[in-house]
Amino acid sequence: MLEDADNCSFCDAPLVEAGENLEPVAVGAASPALGASSQASFAGAQSAEPEWRREVSRRLEDYRARRRHLRPDDSQSGLPFSRQSKIDEEEAARERQREAERQRQAERPRTRPIQRQTERVEICIQPELDFSNAPHDRAHPQTALVPVANLTERRKAGLLDALFLGLTYVGFLGLFHSLGGQLLAEKADAIVHFAAFFLFYALYFFLFTTCAEATPGMQLLCLTTVRLDGTVPDTRQLLWRSFGYVLAGATLMLGFLWALWDEDRFTWQDRISQTYITAAMPLIEQDALELPVGRHSFARK
Repeated sequence: MLEDADNCSFCDAPLVEAGENLEPVAVGAASPALGASSQASFAGAQSAEPEWRREVSRRLEDYRARRRHLRPDDSQSGLPFSRQSKIDEEEAARERQREAERQRQAERPRTRPIQRQTERVEICIQPELDFSNAPHDRAHPQTALVPVANLTERRKAGLLDALFLGLTYVGFLGLFHSLGGQLLAEKADAIVHFAAFFLFYALYFFLFTTCAEATPGMQLLCLTTVRLDGTVPDTRQLLWRSFGYVLAGATLMLGFLWALWDEDRFTWQDRISQTYITAAMPLIEQDALELPVGRHSFARK
């Protein structure tokens, strides 16, 4: 150790002179991070160093230069020959640490405060319902030359059709009995009789309405079926009218009773098919006399 040697190992010169201060001082290059006051004190201490200490510092610098350990930003201090230089180095290290901490805090991304979205509650008040401008979609007869038949005539035609239909069904039951069938008054037999009668009812109105435009009862009273404009209906409208008869009968004749409170005295089959029953002669259009080629129609034109 240097403290225990009396002579220098290189030049064999005495290390300690008479009256020399034995307090160690720092040698080597001053750190660039030290302040101006520290560098000034370091320069004053270096000028007061003996020759052998400056020689040691110079050779240490040469050694570090040969080993390429000397860098421009090298903050390593020289040999600690004084207590003051050690304190300055510790203060410089603490200053560098505080500076690095401030840089990390500055580089840390700042978290933006979460902005609360304002929820809006919209209250939609429904306006009052106004039916004054609503279109009147109920169909009415469009001509006064072909008025709707009155309820009395239509009722008579209905009674005649019911009579014809009843006689037809009685004849069917008689034929069934003559062929060996038994007519019993049980619940199952009643259901079968009702289903058979409804089948005869559907076929009766379907065939006469589609093929002849009128039932036998209507023909006896000179009633016919026309469109809302008073012209002869086409086959499609007659098919819809047949469906209306079936629907009216399936609801226990409610479709026929509808004419009692309808403003035009229309029944369900009239509303469904857009046709009605009249006692007047239907209007004849010129276009109705010319049928397109390839079109088949059961209705009379």
